[in-house]
Amino acid sequence: MAANTSERGRQIASSAPYTSRIIKAGALIGDTKTLLSHWDVEATVEQNLSRVRHENVFGKASRSRVEDILGIFRHRYMSEPAVTRALVTLVRKKFPSAALDRVLFYHSANADKLLHDVVTEVLAPMQEQGHVHVTVADLHRALRTWVDEGKTTSRWSESTVEHAVRGLMSTLRDFGVLQGAVNKRIAPSYLPVEAFTYIAFYLKQHQPSGAKLIELPDWKLFFLRREAVERFLFEAHQRDLLEYHVAGSVTRLTFPAESLEEYANVLAQR
Repeated sequence: MAANTSERGRQIASSAPYTSRIIKAGALIGDTKTLLSHWDVEATVEQNLSRVRHENVFGKASRSRVEDILGIFRHRYMSEPAVTRALVTLVRKKFPSAALDRVLFYHSANADKLLHDVVTEVLAPMQEQGHVHVTVADLHRALRTWVDEGKTTSRWSESTVEHAVRGLMSTLRDFGVLQGAVNKRIAPSYLPVEAFTYIAFYLKQHQPSGAKLIELPDWKLFFLRREAVERFLFEAHQRDLLEYHVAGSVTRLTFPAESLEEYANVLAQR
């Protein structure tokens, strides 16, 4: 039942209109890790948020900014309790930052359709064609088109589009998708195998077929084509992070854990 509920949630997210949430969001990597390190998996979400507010774990002067952070955190990482518990495990077990940052980016993009589609529908095609330099105009053109197509929650003004573009550029830079302080370019694709296998496990819970999992558009978030996904699977198999076997048209993909939290423990112990 949980898997079906999560799948419905992902389907709804994939068809939802674009919001301007990215204007207030950013990557928030440091704040997210701070919050996860203080999270009590035995308490309710509201109990945790109340305690975080009371203890002022962020050390922020602005109460409104704290509320922005908590709202963004709730949206990105708390729609699925299994994800929250797994992320808490990774933070507390000192999962390598390079891998954890990619996992956080994945869940953030999953939760924000605008962020997701800018990477998969704008940056990924550019990267495939060998164009690595990304300008404000590139994203502005895409967002203006999507607004005209009615894909946003409302008819965005020019100011909203500009703020959203700046938010996207900043967020993608902080997540390591783009690089460069002023002139942005698509960063060389980097995905630690531990982050890859975490994402593969998460996807396997929603797509049981190993053959179909390889083809999922989620991999475009990391600019991975089918061949690269297969190479990752073979490498992960060699490192005993999963079992991947292909015989003709039959693909078998299994993991040494039943839940995402259990698998997070497996990965963290490596």
